[in-house]
Amino acid sequence: MACFDDDEDTILEEIPVFLSKNLQDNLYIFQYPTKSQTYNFENVSVSNCCIKPINQEVKVDFSLDTESRFYDQFKGEQLALAADGKNQAKGERPSFKRGIMDKQAFLSSRPLDDVTKYVVGVYADKEIHLSPLTGIVQLRPSFSYFDKEDKRNKAEQKALNEEDDDEELQQVTVKFARTSAKKAKERQGFHNLMKKSDEEPWCETYWHPRSSSTSELERQKLFTTNRQSSLAFALDPKAYLTKLLPNEVRNQSIDAVLPARVFSKVRLKSLPLLEQLKIILKDGRMLSFDEIMQIFQDSVDPKVTSEKLVKTLPQVGIPIHGNWVPQSEDLYPSDTFSNVNGVKSELMVRARDYVLFRFSRANFLDRQKIIFDTQLPPEEATEILKSVAYLNSDKKWQLLLPPDTQFEQRYPVVVQRQDLVWRASEQAYNEMDYEKSPKRTRKRSQRDSKSYAAACPDLSSPVNTS
Repeated sequence: MACFDDDEDTILEEIPVFLSKNLQDNLYIFQYPTKSQTYNFENVSVSNCCIKPINQEVKVDFSLDTESRFYDQFKGEQLALAADGKNQAKGERPSFKRGIMDKQAFLSSRPLDDVTKYVVGVYADKEIHLSPLTGIVQLRPSFSYFDKEDKRNKAEQKALNEEDDDEELQQVTVKFARTSAKKAKERQGFHNLMKKSDEEPWCETYWHPRSSSTSELERQKLFTTNRQSSLAFALDPKAYLTKLLPNEVRNQSIDAVLPARVFSKVRLKSLPLLEQLKIILKDGRMLSFDEIMQIFQDSVDPKVTSEKLVKTLPQVGIPIHGNWVPQSEDLYPSDTFSNVNGVKSELMVRARDYVLFRFSRANFLDRQKIIFDTQLPPEEATEILKSVAYLNSDKKWQLLLPPDTQFEQRYPVVVQRQDLVWRASEQAYNEMDYEKSPKRTRKRSQRDSKSYAAACPDLSSPVNTS
């Protein structure tokens, strides 16, 4: 049996890698998702080609072989007639000048907005040459002539309706759909993109076949012309990585791809302690003091002390049975609304504080009672309960973590201080419960009613004073 003592792999061959920037502002990749083995674009001629350089849009018209035995002449004339009509409007360009569908238009779309991570590589003469990309576009068949036919038919139908004087009025029902702010923002962004695309005119370009001399000259630009020797590989691996990709650039690229509410470890370490604790508590929902201390030791700041954490935690968190939860104001910032029913943040903060107070006095809570006490919709009440509790097998809401008695014994001052806060708000919460509880009234007996009616005259009847 062979024994391998070396940890590193054996180097079989060293291949030099060069970076070419000759086409870094004009290099695009064209992808054809609908291309098949039987029908490709290797030898197809192009009748027209247009581009919108600002929006990175491409339109290519591939010629069709109308003389082929597989081409239906009658159907091609029908499609051209349907697209352009019998009478052309003044100033309108026909889709098919010969009166027959002799081309197929392909329109591009961008699958990726950021292509800085992609390059085109060429391997030749035991060398690799890399060229950065400007964009990636996907070309798919465009059936815009059908849109022209529909538009013309609608115009003709509208003209006929205007000529009809006997049109009767009909009662219609108008319904208004509630649109969320997120969908409205996405729709507005889409309309802005379409507006920018429509405002930019098409620029006609020349299409050079692959076998032409111009194409060959452009392909030669993929190779590096300046091959000065680089001293980067003389550095150690860590220094080479730092020189190739500085930490600032790496951190910015990581934060750029992360969602808005997700923080990288590098960014978390750069924040002050107060902000670090706020983010950790919001992400963890409910954490014990030992868990918070472990997070700082492993990932954030190993030098932080437990005394410093205990002094800072009450500024951003609330202790409940020895565990820590984020403050309601951090979960529901001012001037915001809930995701489902649009409840104001002030109401959500008060409702969550009430739920925390109830959990400080009881081990289990009932969702229906919370809905009745807070007057919140069921969705918002469930959201608040899920921030600190879970639904157990008895259909009761229970705190996420068991009580941390060790923390309460180690830091009794923190527990007593929070208990004073609960006591200060206890009277207000009890009065709120009393006002919402159903009042019990004693039912008056018929016997008492009759004696009262005999003793008191009817105020609605006239009284004889004579």
